Amino acid sequence: MVLALLLLRLLKTTIKSDWLVNYDLPNRILFRWLHVLVAIVWVGLLFYFNLVQGEFLKEASDSTKKEVVQKLLPRALWWFRWASVATLLTGAMLLYFLGAAANQYIILAAFMGVIMFLNVWLVIWPQQKIVCGLASGDKAVAGAKALLISRTNTLLSAPMLFGMLASKHGPSGGGIEYPDFTDIGFIMCLLAVLVIEGNGLFGKLQVGRFSGLTTIGGVIALGFALTALMYLVLHFL
Repeated sequence: MVLALLLLRLLKTTIKSDWLVNYDLPNRILFRWLHVLVAIVWVGLLFYFNLVQGEFLKEASDSTKKEVVQKLLPRALWWFRWASVATLLTGAMLLYFLGAAANQYIILAAFMGVIMFLNVWLVIWPQQKIVCGLASGDKAVAGAKALLISRTNTLLSAPMLFGMLASKHGPSGGGIEYPDFTDIGFIMCLLAVLVIEGNGLFGKLQVGRFSGLTTIGGVIALGFALTALMYLVLHFL
């Protein structure tokens, strides 16, 4: 909470400072560094939940599961959700710096990042509060819903990261330099993300449209596939 308030204060002050427009100035580098740092915490914990903790709990004893859910999970979720806030705020600051220089890659990446952020606060955290006993509700139903949307976020994290990096270091040309809502490739990427998000919100893990979400290997494979799709349609459609 303190970090979020400090970043909001710095954001308010920074936007009023005309001398920050120069790309090479320290404040711009500072926000890029902060954005990467807090994103590592956020996405790192996302992968921990899906690759490590979830698989461990399948084999753990009932007493161990209870300890994890009551003591470890709430602590991890605190860092998880507030790191998402810090990532969103620093990312918004970087988009402000980019201005008209923002290309299709960074817009798509930011779009996925915002969806992932909303998933954390509007779905994962409310459902996990039930799982942890901090709110009333059906723990089995809440756990399944949290798992599905968490795996949706894991799937989106691969193309999101690719878009972030490709926005500065990837290939140029092909009309991707500027967001264009008449560009069929750009629109297809946006729609693909919305379809995946819709499945996460309204589907079921066992019978969802994307059956690959039932296993962590399938989630990773779908993440790579979506990344490849984004690259191909942006450059060849």
